Amino acid sequence: MKPPFLHPTISRLRSSLTRAPSQPHSTATSNSQLSDEHSPESSHLSALSKDGPSVIQQEEISTQPEREVFQWTPLNAITNFIYSPKASKALNTMKVANLGMPTVMAANGLICVGTETGFICVFDFKQNLKCICGTDATEVNVGAVTSLALSHDHTWVSSGHASGHVRVFDLNKPGAPARVVPPTSPAAIKDGRREGHFPGVAITSVGFVAGRHTAIVTADENGLAFYHSLGKVLFVDATDVIRILGKYPDDVSPEPTLHGATGSSPMPFRKRRGRKSNVIFEMAPLPLGTCPHRTDGYSLVAMITPVKLVIVGLKPKPTTWYRRLRRDNQVKGPLDRWRGALAWFPSVEDPTSTPEKPPPKDRSKLESRGTMPMLIFSWGKQLNLIRVSEKKVTQSVKNAKTGKLSQVEFGAILIEEASTWTADEVVLAIRWLSANQILVLTPNSLQVHDVNTRKLIERSRFSTQTLMSPTLSQTVNGTVSYADSILDVAHSVWVYKTKIFILGRDTLQVGTLLTWADRILAFVMDGDFLSAIQLTRLYYVGEAEGNRNGLPEDLAALKDMVGTKMRELMTASADYAFSEDRLTDSTHVTPDNRGIDRTSTFENLVSTCVRACLALDDLYFVFEDLFQHYDDSGISRIYLTQLEPFILDGSVSKVPPRITQRIIAMHAEDGHPDLAEQVIWHIDPLCLDINQAISLCQTHHLYDALIYVYTRALQDYVSPIVILIGLIRRVQRFRRDRAYRNTTAEISEHEAVIEPYVINAYKIYPYLSDVLTGVTYPSEEPLSDGEASRAKKDIYTFLFFGRSSVWPEGEGGELVLTSDEEGGVEPTYPYLRLLLRFDAESLLNSLDLAFEDSYLNDETRGVSRLVIIKVLLDILSSSDLAPTDMMFINIFIARNVPKYPQFIQISPSALHDILISLAEYPDESTREDRQLAAEFLLSTYTPHEGERLQRIFEEAGFYRILRSWHRQEQAWGPLILAYLHDPELRGSEVFPAVENILKESSRPLGVIPSELHDTLLDALPDLLHNSVTNTALIIEKFAPDLHQKAIDALGSGSGSQRFAYLRHLFGLPSLHDDHSDGWRPVTPSSVTPQSLRLLYVDLQCELDRPNVITALKQFPVDFFEWSEVIKACETRAIYDAVVWCLSWKGDNMGALQKANFIHRDLTLEIIGHWDLEESRDEVVRRLDTMVAVSHQAIRICLHYSRLPDPSTTFNVQDMWFELLKSQVECVQAVSANIALQGPPTTQVNENNLPTQEDALTRLRGLVQDTFSSLVSVSSSQRISFPKLFKRLVDSATQTSKETHYNEFRTILTGMMESYRSDGDILMITKQILDRDAFNVVEELTKVRSRGCRLERGATCSSCGKVLLSTNGGGPPTDGIKISLSGRAYHASCFQVTVV
Repeated sequence: MKPPFLHPTISRLRSSLTRAPSQPHSTATSNSQLSDEHSPESSHLSALSKDGPSVIQQEEISTQPEREVFQWTPLNAITNFIYSPKASKALNTMKVANLGMPTVMAANGLICVGTETGFICVFDFKQNLKCICGTDATEVNVGAVTSLALSHDHTWVSSGHASGHVRVFDLNKPGAPARVVPPTSPAAIKDGRREGHFPGVAITSVGFVAGRHTAIVTADENGLAFYHSLGKVLFVDATDVIRILGKYPDDVSPEPTLHGATGSSPMPFRKRRGRKSNVIFEMAPLPLGTCPHRTDGYSLVAMITPVKLVIVGLKPKPTTWYRRLRRDNQVKGPLDRWRGALAWFPSVEDPTSTPEKPPPKDRSKLESRGTMPMLIFSWGKQLNLIRVSEKKVTQSVKNAKTGKLSQVEFGAILIEEASTWTADEVVLAIRWLSANQILVLTPNSLQVHDVNTRKLIERSRFSTQTLMSPTLSQTVNGTVSYADSILDVAHSVWVYKTKIFILGRDTLQVGTLLTWADRILAFVMDGDFLSAIQLTRLYYVGEAEGNRNGLPEDLAALKDMVGTKMRELMTASADYAFSEDRLTDSTHVTPDNRGIDRTSTFENLVSTCVRACLALDDLYFVFEDLFQHYDDSGISRIYLTQLEPFILDGSVSKVPPRITQRIIAMHAEDGHPDLAEQVIWHIDPLCLDINQAISLCQTHHLYDALIYVYTRALQDYVSPIVILIGLIRRVQRFRRDRAYRNTTAEISEHEAVIEPYVINAYKIYPYLSDVLTGVTYPSEEPLSDGEASRAKKDIYTFLFFGRSSVWPEGEGGELVLTSDEEGGVEPTYPYLRLLLRFDAESLLNSLDLAFEDSYLNDETRGVSRLVIIKVLLDILSSSDLAPTDMMFINIFIARNVPKYPQFIQISPSALHDILISLAEYPDESTREDRQLAAEFLLSTYTPHEGERLQRIFEEAGFYRILRSWHRQEQAWGPLILAYLHDPELRGSEVFPAVENILKESSRPLGVIPSELHDTLLDALPDLLHNSVTNTALIIEKFAPDLHQKAIDALGSGSGSQRFAYLRHLFGLPSLHDDHSDGWRPVTPSSVTPQSLRLLYVDLQCELDRPNVITALKQFPVDFFEWSEVIKACETRAIYDAVVWCLSWKGDNMGALQKANFIHRDLTLEIIGHWDLEESRDEVVRRLDTMVAVSHQAIRICLHYSRLPDPSTTFNVQDMWFELLKSQVECVQAVSANIALQGPPTTQVNENNLPTQEDALTRLRGLVQDTFSSLVSVSSSQRISFPKLFKRLVDSATQTSKETHYNEFRTILTGMMESYRSDGDILMITKQILDRDAFNVVEELTKVRSRGCRLERGATCSSCGKVLLSTNGGGPPTDGIKISLSGRAYHASCFQVTVV
């Protein structure tokens, strides 16, 4: 039989219930490659640079690691001034000897640079020096500038210094400071007379409050922050200082000072202490924005420390509006805890609001147009954004004079926690670039984050070691570590109006974030037009990484802007690539006159422009302008080769015919018709040259493409069938001629010739499946309703026409024949018969798919399901098909008749014949397919001749149908046999079904019928063959009298199976189960014959010796005849089980006596077998048996020794004496035998067999174990260890005069050593436990002794009343409670709060 075209799991006529998803039915051939072998590879983009080609990957340009993010410009004039080692003329004019190195910078309106000598250089943005602050100062050296701030109107500057001084300069009079805030002496602070910074403590942050020039806030490295109101009264400084964060240390005494490195007089500079949790990382007042906001009147100041963020309002009175504690999960690395940063973004005009012209004079209207101020802050790597606004609260206020209540509106600051996200490195500084973007400085990069999307959009490698640090000079004397200093660079990075100012160690530079236009322009300036086009396309489709600054938010406007730029770039790049000047410039001619290969440049120009035009959804430029350039230059092959991959992947389907002709002709000339075929069936048929395509396909046998051209271009669905029928006839002639081949070589050569024709001929079946279900071949795209209906009508009319047809219709058509011989007789339905003879299963599979289509529902169309079935029955009756083909026709009819009962009505006699044919077909491989078809047919047809059909089905193996019949008729016996005889069922499926049958048959009496009992008896071999254990359960539950029959059926030679049967019957675990979970007591049936019980004991002793006692323990005491059990155990030499059995049935003294006898017998056997080398393994087994027997005897003695009732009839001491006596005698006997044989030899024991000394040591250990057990109960009054030991010595003296003292000394010495080692272990354990207990108790005591310091004047967090008065009073009567968060409450208030 020829191999089937369809795999059985794909054919719809097979019994596989799980169908694979529908797949394209085309079969790849040597001339028809429909795979993706020629799909476009990742091409490269070459630059059109005059300096030579640069290769850029097809992937997005923004993924390049070296992409430039910022454009930096050095400020050379400023750099030369502040970094020059020599004094300039300007310095000499100002009488400044030395500026020193720069330390900090502020750049918001002007560029201010502080130096290590305390001067401040002020430049405008044109790099002109405006002034140097401090040249006329009369103060002593105030140290290096450590912080700078410029006022909002750029007219005043404030500086903080390393000495603790704070100075404020008016830039109109920069020589001397307008205000000076000197550090406060520790004595004044201690007395409470003044507030301020300590001498020698560096000022780390300084800032102007709102729009005032003489109101500043400062913070130092000790964690103290102050608000300074620097007024004057009668030309005398009147400074008001308020501490807003931090507390003074308990010890404010002066510390040793370090002299400044520069300066004429010594000034106190304190050595920086170790890291403290109260250090202020950064402090910043809320600046004024371009649009007023209600929060401006509160003079907000934000401060961040390692443990908290605090926002304080200075107006109308100092108030803490927000406090946020740092969470532990924000500390993930060593730098995370000690790095924090923050930055304000003030209120600006909301771009979404409609601007008024002119701007309103009413401030409230102007405020309503402003955005909410924002604060970005960080701890470690985590970035947090909050928004600040004001809410109005109305409260009742009582007038002190009149006593009247009035409603007064108060303002309060409202904080909204907007978002949180994590950077990839520790954040060192944050600056706002715009309302949506922030600049983040990390140790290794400069990053740009979008605060709305919380994503990193730009990243540029940048090392902080290139930045200036104000503490860098202090690393020389060890005051600050270098690792910490290089990270203190927040004052070296500033942003003003999107310009980024960087203060480096050797230069000062300004940078800008490159926008989309900048990036594209950079490529164009380098001559890399292709990369510019590619980047522009990525911006157009929204796939470009990085920032999108400068692009409209509106998508339509963005596409219009970027699309216009992309068209301009494509036109310019094409003109430049093909310009005459370029053919002679340096890009084509090198100095050595060798020239440069520009092939890749022209290749990438096509692919780049095609992608760009696809994004624009306009391919006019590619097909017209660009193609004309290539065609005029004679390199159209490059163009066609690069365009083809876009055609094959479906990106481009509509191609002008002139280009399509060129592509197909190119592949034909190259001898690659398979590539031409792929191009044909991927292109829109309206774009094809029909004559060229058909001629090429017929010449090279490209049938997939030929079908595509006929069906899609010509709307002809019959011609492909006619062409493929001709192939089928040719294949059949080849097969007929094969019978006349004589040699194997001729047959092989014949097969090689015919194989391509066979594969192509089989394409008719997937073609029919596709078209008859309304999809195209081979792409399986849906056809329109009208076209699908016409195609189906044409195919059905052609195939099911009763005689041969002429095609094409009309003049010039030819008769399409199917006969094997030229001029042979044509049968009825010739084309259908031909397809059935070629492969019936494939054709019927296609028809089965077509039957599901609604087209066949309309019987007025001339063809329907009933018509097709009748035609198949007519063909079936002619008997000119192979038996296999007839069988598949029967399966097809049987499965479709019940599926469409409203459309298909066939006579019962025809259905009966089909049913008989399905059962009588002899092929076993299709049995399940035929049975499933018969089940389909029986669901709609009830046959007669039930007994005959039952016999036929039994012979056919249709057990599933038989089970259904037997269950319906309650024929329980045959039903069980139908389960047992079905080879398709597993044992796990058979036994649950048999059990259900037996349950159902035993109702309502609870006893199975006698005939079913006989069936079960006859079926025992089959049941046992499936599963021995499940059979035991079934028999026990429904026919326990058959157990003996089942055991007999297993046979005497199957001991393991009989053992498994009995163990499962009694409820014990299987022999191969894991017993780690323990054995469980069982309650076996009392009707189990004694013969089976004793058989189980015998098999247990034979097959599972180690678990004999454990197994016997699970049974009730009265279940066995114990005398027979003991006899079986003695026969198998399982002596420990013998002793246990005697004890289990109550004869403990008999058990001990039996143990003594066994000891003596085993000792004699050990001594007797010792001289035989081959019997050493028997010695080991007997030693093991002796140990096991001794353990059983010890267990019995321990049991009676622990009984609380002393009136027992047994003398416990005698029991121990008899046991020890027998063991000592064994030791003496073996020892005496060793003494008789002389000293041990030094021969090497090659087989690792035990020596006599080994055996003697093991026996002595056994005596030690017995003594140890005895000692554990020797406290009982019924046992006297000394008396027992004396009796034992006396008894041993009577039996031996020489060795007993040595043996007892050895035994006792071993016992003492064992006790000593146990004592040492216990002592060590006790010491360890004592030490651990001490440590735990000590730690708990420390934790319990800890408290929370409560200051005088503290108030209750619930009611607001004072907890501890400032006049020295005691705590409230109800007590004080402090929560885990550190808040204090009255005890009564705390309970209410908790509730």
